[in-house]
Amino acid sequence: MNSFVNILIIDDAMINIEVVRHILSENYLNYHFSIATSGKEALEIVKTKGFTLILLDIVMPEMDGFDVCMALKK
Repeated sequence: MNSFVNILIIDDAMINIEVVRHILSENYLNYHFSIATSGKEALEIVKTKGFTLILLDIVMPEMDGFDVCMALKK
């Protein structure tokens, strides 16, 4: 059975998102990636989809990773 692993990558730098996607995709094809470039965007995305893993940058403008993490836990 081909089940996908849903991963949300949250980072304000697109190059970091691309590096993570490349590294994770090299050896495993069943990853499905969603991306967010801000904390607010991430919180909207998680309302509509469940994720197996969320990779979260800490240093971001407006809403840092700690604030996003606390909001996700609620």
